[in-house]
Amino acid sequence: MLEIIYQDEYLVAVNKPAGWLVHRSWLDRNEKVVVMQTVRDQIGQHVFTAHRLDRPTSGVLLMGLSSEVGRLLSQQFEQHQMQKTYHALLRGWLDGDAQLDYPLTEELDKIADKFATGDNGPKSAITDYRSLAQVEMPVAIGRYDCARYTLVELQPHTGRKHQLRRHMSHLRHPIIGDSAHGDLKQNRGAAQYFGCQRLMLHASSLALNHPVTGEPLVIRAGLDDVWQKMMSQFGWQDYLPDVPRVEFVAAASQDSDSI
Repeated sequence: MLEIIYQDEYLVAVNKPAGWLVHRSWLDRNEKVVVMQTVRDQIGQHVFTAHRLDRPTSGVLLMGLSSEVGRLLSQQFEQHQMQKTYHALLRGWLDGDAQLDYPLTEELDKIADKFATGDNGPKSAITDYRSLAQVEMPVAIGRYDCARYTLVELQPHTGRKHQLRRHMSHLRHPIIGDSAHGDLKQNRGAAQYFGCQRLMLHASSLALNHPVTGEPLVIRAGLDDVWQKMMSQFGWQDYLPDVPRVEFVAAASQDSDSI
């Protein structure tokens, strides 16, 4: 059973667990547990994807309950009319807040994009980041006697593949658990000492205007057990307060230019 964090007659949103595929893929034919089928069976009706989360990423996943609503939601994503907020655990000590404007080349999959053609030059990629907390833990990882970590809030303004992972790696503060762009020794150390055996990237909230009613709302997804344990070990319980899963907000507070 998946945690349903919002549902009405047009939409459904779930808190996607880390490690789950959104839908079946020929890249992993043996995978039998996927979000779309599970939600369909759980609520007894078909669902239509509007966006995706990478398999190792957890958090808010929004779907339409009809093909038309799914199409309207997809348009909002494509036109950058939604605001997505993530939280991540980074290696090292990152201070302050800033906007990172660092173009990225298209990242192709060796199998899925084997025959892809087109412009592979750098494309605009923009991410806002804000440091929330830092900690130094007395454990030796690699050549360091202590391990430093930073909790950050991330808001992507563009939707490049693996954008958040690649942007944090560019800052030399990769996300813990990132096997493609991260630090292998740090990943192993975090797993050994703190039980972080996953990508520590969580889609915390999604702000949008309802595609049918036009009502602005914010949908939030809580943290899983791995995150909760880490927050407790690092003394960060107060940085991500327990908030309502769905919040209806005044239209004036929505930022329709960000994603």
